[in-house]
Amino acid sequence: MNDESDTTDSPKLPSTKRSVPIALIRAREKVMGPIREMLSDSGITEQQWRTLRVLDEFGAQDASTLADRACLLLPSQTRIVQTLLEKGLVSRQPDAKDRRKQTVAITPAGRDIIHERLDEAEAIASRIEEVIGKKKLNQLLDILEDFQKL
Repeated sequence: MNDESDTTDSPKLPSTKRSVPIALIRAREKVMGPIREMLSDSGITEQQWRTLRVLDEFGAQDASTLADRACLLLPSQTRIVQTLLEKGLVSRQPDAKDRRKQTVAITPAGRDIIHERLDEAEAIASRIEEVIGKKKLNQLLDILEDFQKL
């Protein structure tokens, strides 16, 4: 019996074991598990954590820059900042140069959240480096940076 739906001549997708999108999702879940556990009793989400980390690292910034650096869509970032404002972890002021823009900054209470978890966050980062190896981890980070060009 001849199966006319045979597609042996058509291009094949890579196996799900070797699919870049699926591999990235698997890796993300492995990396985020310990971070979620670290944050479980903090009252903040991983998105809020990223927002606080970016503000701590780069200082006060406008909403668009913050969303980009924290890998968030602007509408999501707006809700996250509002929640962090209500918790007293960030402040928001009109931009000095453009009153239509808002500048978001981390508060001392927001810094406390990061500093209270600093040892655990460093241990998570060290574990990743230990498993992957410093050289391969740096190569991975370079490759992932290349993905930004897609």
